[in-house]
Amino acid sequence: MDALPQAPPPAIEQPAPYQASFGLVTGMAPRGTRRVLVFTRGRELADEKLRGRRFSLRVPLPTGDVTVRVVTVGDDERRSAAVVRNVYGLPLSARPRIVQSRNDPVLAGRVRSLLRRYSGSSAAYIQNLVEGGGAAWNAKARLPGASTLKLAIAAAVLAEHKGIPSRSSYVGSLLREMIVPSDDEAANRLLVWLAGSTSAGGQRVNVLMSSLGMEDSIMYGGYEVTRRVSAAIPVRVDHQPYWGVGKYTTAYDLATLHRAIWLASAGKGPFSSGDTGVTAADARHLLWLLAHVRDTPKLDTTVERSRDVVVLHKAGWINEARHDAGLVFWRDGVFVVSVMTWRRSGVNHSSDRLAGRCAQIALDRFRRRRG
Repeated sequence: MDALPQAPPPAIEQPAPYQASFGLVTGMAPRGTRRVLVFTRGRELADEKLRGRRFSLRVPLPTGDVTVRVVTVGDDERRSAAVVRNVYGLPLSARPRIVQSRNDPVLAGRVRSLLRRYSGSSAAYIQNLVEGGGAAWNAKARLPGASTLKLAIAAAVLAEHKGIPSRSSYVGSLLREMIVPSDDEAANRLLVWLAGSTSAGGQRVNVLMSSLGMEDSIMYGGYEVTRRVSAAIPVRVDHQPYWGVGKYTTAYDLATLHRAIWLASAGKGPFSSGDTGVTAADARHLLWLLAHVRDTPKLDTTVERSRDVVVLHKAGWINEARHDAGLVFWRDGVFVVSVMTWRRSGVNHSSDRLAGRCAQIALDRFRRRRG
């Protein structure tokens, strides 16, 4: 008897290569499919019956870089499979949802005490994105933006680009260089790609930031290249240093940007409600890029020692300022955190340790509340 012909593979929509995933697996199975199985790292994550051809299921992906294999089984027991590589798995518990912020007095006291001991100007904003609690200190003070605003450039570029650029393309390679090793020249080239010059490109970025409610952020031209929500969490200016002119932002605005990208990855929040051009796929690609940032430890100074914790972040620094902002994921959820420091005489790794300490006390607090 002749062997049965091989069934066509399933068409997988999510997850997609070079994107983050919160475990949503969707697509179209070949005709006659009665079961869908999902595997990663040699483990079976799901085995579900299927009616019709379209499938949509959530699976607990391991945190980090994974390959996802989807297998379909037909009435005649024929199997077919499709594989998606270069997916960054994030916890199911951290999938995007909209919550109202509320001040956590205990965390607020700890953050305020920590930052007021810093020998310079500092600012922070923290919010648990699962249950809303958080804290802020000096979160509306404007400080030099440095490389933190490269994430806003990336969002503006993806909003303009039709689809996610391939890794080998001009735009795709520049995006990776701008975010992962934080290359200044790549940022300038993308600003020129956006609107013909760094200043015009900066204006495009300003429009996008304004649409998100980032009222205290300005992209002031390009980078000097060297060859080396008003919320229940109180957001105010506690100390505003004078540092001159140039691109600036606040701890609150940086947190707003990262939270907006997290929400947009599921088609929610300000990116999705307005005509920004940033799609859910764009946002998942931005999360993937943030997951692969190469930088000296800052927010992740302490928390990365925990195996179930990952930090997706974008830092920035100049001689007088050192900042980090990002999303901290752990088994039970996610929080956004931004920490900024400035000192006229210059900053050093004490700023990085301050950022890591802020992230750690927030993680400790949210874990205890969860428990």
